[in-house]
Amino acid sequence: MTQPARSTLPVLDLSRLDAGPQERQAFLDDLRTATHEVGFFYLVGHGVPAELTAELLSVARRFFALPEQDKLAIENVNSPHFRGYTRVGGERTQGAADWREQIDIGPERPAVPRGDGVPDWERLEGPNQWPDALPDLREVVGRWDAQLTAVGLRLLRAWAVSLGQPENVFDAAFAERPSTLIKIVRYPGRADEESTQGVGAHKDSGVLTLLLVEPGKQGLQVRHGDGWIDAPPMEGAFVVNIGELLEVATGGYLTATVHRVVSPPAGTDRISVPFFYNPALSARVPRMELPPELAAEATGITADPDNPIFDTYGANALKSRLRAHPDVAQAHHADLLARA
Repeated sequence: MTQPARSTLPVLDLSRLDAGPQERQAFLDDLRTATHEVGFFYLVGHGVPAELTAELLSVARRFFALPEQDKLAIENVNSPHFRGYTRVGGERTQGAADWREQIDIGPERPAVPRGDGVPDWERLEGPNQWPDALPDLREVVGRWDAQLTAVGLRLLRAWAVSLGQPENVFDAAFAERPSTLIKIVRYPGRADEESTQGVGAHKDSGVLTLLLVEPGKQGLQVRHGDGWIDAPPMEGAFVVNIGELLEVATGGYLTATVHRVVSPPAGTDRISVPFFYNPALSARVPRMELPPELAAEATGITADPDNPIFDTYGANALKSRLRAHPDVAQAHHADLLARA
């Protein structure tokens, strides 16, 4: 079924879940419609304190202002787990360099020893790298992770109910060792004659993403129909999108949406912080049996030979990391590259 063209993303208010039965049902209906038709929306009423948001943006600015040697001391090429700092141009989308610098932070866990019977994706487990020059970063990110994990779980349970499933259908996949990922990103400005690729067009490989964007700084674009929707930051809102695993779970009723980031103009920059809410590496997302009226609109899982979608999160995540960070892959996972 062809959806009408849109010029803006829908806006959903999470607090409506607590505003009585009618408002709750209206929110569930709006959530299902937004993610079936667009795959992206703004989320307000989420309860994350504005003071914490300001703290996070402040500590992000202080990190990127550190001397280069302090940032490179935690460069991600030192980490087989793809954690730490990536210099501008160090990450790739579809083979082309993304014009951003960033730090990747996941759950703080010990590395899993390699051996017979240990899945390849367990290589993603391990410790983070933290800058000695900015100890505040770890504490602020820890509080951010706790707040957004709670929002992510609430959204997943709402999605389940909106799709005719038990509220806790996703809980088992997230109950132990969830694989959240936080990227703190700075996009430097570029001149008009240069490439505009802040991040190339792609889909997210996990379940859902909550994106914080610095106020007043536009760059995100969402594919819709034959064109692109600009998604400028909205005061107090996250931009939310679904990943490939929700497409798997719903047989394509919910479809992961292609999106990209355009570089800001020369002389400016932009901070954004995506939070990827994902299950345990070993988790398989449940395949839902949708109500007949919804199942009739499920288009099946996207078939792309260049981007196979796996139902085990670890396999999907490892696929994406090896492609995005070829220097880390070559330094620590040459055996996987040779096998591929």
